[in-house]
Amino acid sequence: MTFRPTEHLTLELDGPDDVVYSSGETLTGKAVLEFSREVKIRALKVLCRGAATAQWLENRSVGFNTVYTDYTSKITYFRKRQHLIRDNGEMTTLPAGRHEYPFSFQLPEETLVTSFEGKHGSIRYWVKVKLHRPWTTVKKIKKEFTVIEPIDINTPSLLAPQAGTKEKMARIWYRNAGQVTVTAKIDRKGYTPGEVIPVFAEFDNSTSRSVLPKAYITQTQTFIARGTMKQKRAVVATLCGDAVGARRRESWHGRAIKIPPVGPSILQCRIIRVEYALKVCVDIPGTSKLCLELPLVMGTIPLHPFGSRTSSVSSQYSLNLDWLHMAIPEQPEPPPDYSSVVSDEEAVRSTPAARPEDDLSGILQRSLMAYVQEFRFRPPPVYSEVDPNPAPFSMRPRCMTC
Repeated sequence: MTFRPTEHLTLELDGPDDVVYSSGETLTGKAVLEFSREVKIRALKVLCRGAATAQWLENRSVGFNTVYTDYTSKITYFRKRQHLIRDNGEMTTLPAGRHEYPFSFQLPEETLVTSFEGKHGSIRYWVKVKLHRPWTTVKKIKKEFTVIEPIDINTPSLLAPQAGTKEKMARIWYRNAGQVTVTAKIDRKGYTPGEVIPVFAEFDNSTSRSVLPKAYITQTQTFIARGTMKQKRAVVATLCGDAVGARRRESWHGRAIKIPPVGPSILQCRIIRVEYALKVCVDIPGTSKLCLELPLVMGTIPLHPFGSRTSSVSSQYSLNLDWLHMAIPEQPEPPPDYSSVVSDEEAVRSTPAARPEDDLSGILQRSLMAYVQEFRFRPPPVYSEVDPNPAPFSMRPRCMTC
């Protein structure tokens, strides 16, 4: 009676399990063979691939039958192979024990697409090892790895403010009930998960009924195959405001909505896209809601504190509270140092006393620039109605507009 030898084929990738790769980096690992006795090997191969796939089924009724239509599209980003034991027409004999075969692959230099798993498609990267032995089926083992292509939000296009206005005429029983207008603005387009988005908005309700403003962060997944598009939408964060009474106007002065842990935007793939948006909506009784959409891009590289003139202070605050304790960096054309013209006593008298209710917990509800001015510079000199250095009467007054 003969016993088949015990075989173990494992695939190990170097680094921790949650390691993340990007384009141009090198992936290393090893294929491990373990046998209980001597065996013959025909070939041992390792493959590395990256591909995007979109696929779904649609059905329609034709008489008493149901016809299914398959929509499939695939893009291969790279395909690489290495021969750890080459098939040269002769068998390779391996003794019993453990055998390790290291390998390495360099990912393409061109931009890759971030790994993604969706309902109707995926973007996957994997390594597969194939063991060929005579008179047996090919033994395979596969392990996926994650690729995240960096998106730096510190670019002019992603630091640009986003704003818009939309209006809607409310109708009740074929009669105009008044107009509702929403105007909203956010300080930039690019954010990273975990940040807070201060929303500045104004709601003008000219109807005879109360309306309810809300804000949402939405994710839209788009899959494209055979010229057909399929979308899946989801709400990832919600902000609910107070009702706006009839013929009243209300404003949001930096109402905060926090971005939950979500994947980055995917905009470079031809068949799969992941996009985000901030929707500021108004629920109007008796008619469809009014929605204003502002585009967002979820990045992977956060905003550098004080890294750009176009980025607002509220964005830097939402990223990291440590900026309140940091030394102020060099700024172009800083305001003058008032210590040269204001005495310490005048500075104490002119500096308003801090109120206990002005804590930083509500900083998003007020202008952040005021806080920066309060701790960065001393107050201006005290002005009086009597000029301490009057000009001589013989001097002709100079025109200040010339």
